Amino acid sequence: MGDRDSALRLPMRPLGDTGLEVSVLGFGASPLGGTFGAVDEAAGIDAVHHAFRRGINFFDTSPYYGLTKSETVLGRALRDLPRSEVVLSTKVGRYGVDPRDFDFSAKRVTASVAESLERLQVSYIDIIQCHDIEFGNLDQIVHETLPALAALRSRGLIRHVGVTGLPLEAFHYALDRAPPGSVDVVLSYCHYCLNDTTLLGSLPYFRAKGMGIINASPLSMGLLTKGGPPDWHPAPPQLRAAAAAAAAHAATRGWDIASLGLGFSLRQPDVSSTLVGMFTREEVDENTNTALRVLGATEVAADEAQVLAEVADILAPVRDLTWPSGRPLPGQGRAGSPPADA
Repeated sequence: MGDRDSALRLPMRPLGDTGLEVSVLGFGASPLGGTFGAVDEAAGIDAVHHAFRRGINFFDTSPYYGLTKSETVLGRALRDLPRSEVVLSTKVGRYGVDPRDFDFSAKRVTASVAESLERLQVSYIDIIQCHDIEFGNLDQIVHETLPALAALRSRGLIRHVGVTGLPLEAFHYALDRAPPGSVDVVLSYCHYCLNDTTLLGSLPYFRAKGMGIINASPLSMGLLTKGGPPDWHPAPPQLRAAAAAAAAHAATRGWDIASLGLGFSLRQPDVSSTLVGMFTREEVDENTNTALRVLGATEVAADEAQVLAEVADILAPVRDLTWPSGRPLPGQGRAGSPPADA
């Protein structure tokens, strides 16, 4: 592999109370499973290696991504990297595209960790996350899933435990009831980006709990891109239209909405790492260069600040508009729409 690039290295941030340090930009490995289109495996492995050389040490996957393909490809890439210098995260609980393909039972999550260890070709996993907890029974996750993961942690197979999901209230419900020390990390997606900053309201709560905070989908699962979201995106029509208008306006001002959006998310100091899906060397360079640009400056450049303000005005009518997700949480009335990949 050679030495990691010593110049232009990404900053690191502490991951809550875990003792881990993670790169501010994380490698979201769902595209390695073909989530956003066919992937050349060799190119994907090269992208992982290149990301490591550029200073990315945090790699996140799931058995759900590509129905185990993402884990398999990432595992092949990790064989060539020093294990002690990588923070590796995968998930349990979600295994297919149907809302019924969730299983947070102790038996299944225990088996799932063993399967992930084999696919990833490692002897331990740094962070195991309960995947999209709003689709499970939150009380089961608290009273059955977390104790099962604690048992695996006692055996040295995993180091830390996390939870992921879309509705922030699901995190509050689980963390208020989880035994102290049983959860270390939360992964929130689509709630700290140009069109939605509701994560800010939960940051003090997460900090008080000692959580490491990961922000995923800073481009709102493709909404904040020139090409727009994939067909399966659950955003309502008015949100899609506003995002398209914001992207078009940014382009007329000489800015890519994706670069603006990623920069906006990366500037939040209370987020340990922002996950971006990548599967080519070119994407790694583009995202890393954006991170270095925005984090290397003491303040937002005047022209960028002006365009950000204009984009914010366009998005204002749909600010914090989201979509339903998961089963009804305790005290709520109805189930949401089928899940979208985080």
